[in-house]
Amino acid sequence: MFHRTCLSALLVAVVALAVSGCTSNTSVSSITVSPSAQSVAVGQTAQFTATGIVDHGSHPPTTEDVTSTVTWSSSAPAVATVNSDGLATAVSAGSATITATAGGGVTPSTGTITVTASGSGGATVGGDVTSLTVIPGTQSVASAGDTTQFIAIGTTSKGETENVSGLVAWSSSSPTTSGSPGIVNINSSTGLATGAGPGTATITALFTNPDKTVATGTSTFTVQGPIAEKVTALSITPTTQSLSASGQTSQFIALGTSGATGLQLNVTSASGISWTSSVPTIASVSATGLVTGLSVGQSTITAIYTNTDGTVASASAAVTTTSSLAPEPLLSLTIIPAVITVGNLQDTGNFLAIGTYSTPPNVRDLTNSVTWLSSFPSSFPVNTGSNSTNPGAPAGVVTAYGTGGATIIAEATDPTTGSIQTATATFNCPLVPPDLPLTYGSCFPGSQASALLSTITIYNEGLNTTNWLVTAPSATGTADVIHCGPGWAAGGNSGGSVCVATYPVNTTVTLTAPAQPGVSFGGWSGNCTATGTVTAAGPNQCTIVLNPAGPLYNSNVTVGVIFN
Repeated sequence: MFHRTCLSALLVAVVALAVSGCTSNTSVSSITVSPSAQSVAVGQTAQFTATGIVDHGSHPPTTEDVTSTVTWSSSAPAVATVNSDGLATAVSAGSATITATAGGGVTPSTGTITVTASGSGGATVGGDVTSLTVIPGTQSVASAGDTTQFIAIGTTSKGETENVSGLVAWSSSSPTTSGSPGIVNINSSTGLATGAGPGTATITALFTNPDKTVATGTSTFTVQGPIAEKVTALSITPTTQSLSASGQTSQFIALGTSGATGLQLNVTSASGISWTSSVPTIASVSATGLVTGLSVGQSTITAIYTNTDGTVASASAAVTTTSSLAPEPLLSLTIIPAVITVGNLQDTGNFLAIGTYSTPPNVRDLTNSVTWLSSFPSSFPVNTGSNSTNPGAPAGVVTAYGTGGATIIAEATDPTTGSIQTATATFNCPLVPPDLPLTYGSCFPGSQASALLSTITIYNEGLNTTNWLVTAPSATGTADVIHCGPGWAAGGNSGGSVCVATYPVNTTVTLTAPAQPGVSFGGWSGNCTATGTVTAAGPNQCTIVLNPAGPLYNSNVTVGVIFN
């Protein structure tokens, strides 16, 4: 009986061993995300699926859906988010990489989602884009190779604002060429700028609407970098400064001027500069020009730049330190109300700027101390402060000189850090077509506002960036008031790469592209019809009649010109 029981136990053990030998832990050896690319509009969703090759030990591998078991992530959540089941949601225009990760050393797999501001083409949800704001408006980097991401915010004909960074064409006024390193290069589709060499250049964003009208926005990009040229003059900004002796700080900037080219660069932290304080116990200064108030009194801050040949250039600034407490930081800025809508031309609306501080009074009215800006100043100008004729006039007042809308921006400089706090609001003067009942909120165009101005923007679309030129007279006939391009030599002033000029409506303006040595004129954009040919006897010209464009009173024109 004992032997029979042992034999039974042995059989059970053998069977168990045989069964266990037929099983094996499964593992995912690779994954693939599908589809590899999708395109959706803002607010829409897109489903990504992860398929895995699953190993089963001695059995053949199988292909299985592992969408719900992998970990999903987005490279740009501001463009598109993705949940744990691979469902991506479009947030703003741009592109993002969606990644599925299985862990365990398995190579992740990716797919791409492209988000447009509407369901098709380059159109936007809120109508044609009438103006562009490039953020940041100015940018400075320390050296070549440093990068900055620019963003383009478009304001539509319906007064809406949209992120159109991925829908504009980005360009630099000084890119790298075969003969020059340039100042800054920018990715034409993403807006990522990379410093190339010392100097300041213009970054331009160009948005083309479905009806071929365009809107442009600009920013400046400065690469500090080393100075190879001899500095013959030095200046410090600001020239005077008042600080609290309780340790308040202020940044001084040293600008060096090259005697050879006249180029002015930031040398505040350059290797050849030294900073000193005449009374360091009152105000100390660091090697980078940062001054700290230590005790009540006055001190002189001096910067000395030493060139490689031993010659020097110097400049000084005055610092006064007081017993007053240092100002506390501005935590945030808000505009109230967020939206103002008026019903007639020349109607006004008053925005207020409210700042929040860390100490009482925590909330303060900053309306008359901030800088006010309008994204469409020719039609919706904003009062940025008191004036001599009416010192009590409040700032933040917007006047409607046209129909549509504008983004109103308030800027305040933090007194402690020097950083800029901004807030935005929307001002609208919409138009209801004549065949609809006139209701409140319709900007009734009974007569055109006398103060309405038209804007002409000129930019170079061609490859020549050295000696091209476009000129135009003023509204009263004064010749060459506009001189756009580096080919302008009169008075020693060079024109910019993007030029903007304002004229009264109903003005006829003739743009001229004079013959320039070594310049091939390639023609005008759709807003101009070129006449003549480039010869020594007669330059190319085009005429623009700045009549109001129908009931919208929108006579702003952007003209592209091609020089090769």
